[in-house]
Amino acid sequence: MNELIKLETPVNVTKTYMPPFSEFTAEIERLWNNSWITNNGELHQEFEKKLIDFLSIKNVSLLVNGHLALETAIKTLGITGEVITTPFTFASTTHAIVNNNLKPVFCDIDLSDYNIDCTKIESLINENTSAIMPVHVFGTPCNVEAIEKIAQKYNLKVLYDAAHAFGVEINGNPISQYGDISMFSLHATKLFHSIEGGVLVYKNDEYKRKIDLYKNFGISGPETVEIVGYNAKMNEFQAAMGLVNLNHVQDNIKKRKLITERYVNLLEEIPGISLLDYKKSNIVYNYSYFPIVIDKEKYGVSRDTLFDILRDNNIFTRKYFYPLATDYDCFKKEYSNIELPNAKKISDNVLTLPIYPELSYEIVDLICKNIDIIHRRSL
Repeated sequence: MNELIKLETPVNVTKTYMPPFSEFTAEIERLWNNSWITNNGELHQEFEKKLIDFLSIKNVSLLVNGHLALETAIKTLGITGEVITTPFTFASTTHAIVNNNLKPVFCDIDLSDYNIDCTKIESLINENTSAIMPVHVFGTPCNVEAIEKIAQKYNLKVLYDAAHAFGVEINGNPISQYGDISMFSLHATKLFHSIEGGVLVYKNDEYKRKIDLYKNFGISGPETVEIVGYNAKMNEFQAAMGLVNLNHVQDNIKKRKLITERYVNLLEEIPGISLLDYKKSNIVYNYSYFPIVIDKEKYGVSRDTLFDILRDNNIFTRKYFYPLATDYDCFKKEYSNIELPNAKKISDNVLTLPIYPELSYEIVDLICKNIDIIHRRSL
């Protein structure tokens, strides 16, 4: 009754979605016909137009990956000095700030959704603050209205790291409608991907030219280089994958929703396991991740022990995000005295479980059964 079930085949925390092979080859056949595989090609232009429609936004720029998209957005907005952001995020968020010679100022998070705690932002603002860079963690929207009010009050730019939030809506609006610029990641591990890729969305028409310059070495003509830029262009093979996957993203979100609901039904009554709230009527979720937070005193074992036991039974989860950005070797000396109790609590106890469209209900049930057995064995 209390024997753990070892899965025959390893189950990873995610699995890259691969569209029907024939659909992808049909797209890339066009590249052999026109020999245009980078530098704003036919598929790149088509992908941008389709994303404008899908995301209901005025402007879209495609870049080679989400990280360079973030760095480009920072330069485009002319951000200087200090940027208020969250420590509970992937390394890219913080590195994009530091790589632009800016100082990240870390704000604690809200325990209800793991996003930046808007009630603590204003106390961090000073004469050097020029922007707020929140993250829609696990695809759950930040308190966008509160952030907008603060930004307007202090004349700050808002750049959203929306890497997890493709397809999310709040208050009847696409998440792309908020902030000065938002960045979506199209990395292969994301629910919607273009192998690698980054998308910047924005309302200000003037940003388009700046982004195009920054992502192509600052080149504006055959003999003109206006600014110092990157090589951050999305190529045609990436655009082809994006075009094909865009046809399947809504169906994949529906499948993720059903998997999420099954997890919730099986886990919500187990003591010591906290789940995100997926029932807020004003949010259209994308179910990009399924995190749980472990309370050792109630559950019986620590997050790390649960991670190890599941791994030994061929269930591969992820401590995501752990460690906090402030605890990275490259930052911990500078931020050793900062107090971020909520972020620390979540980072030390969070575990993301496997979720992807092809994950079977049978495997979900076995994962949850093992989690329940581990708790019962600890009693």
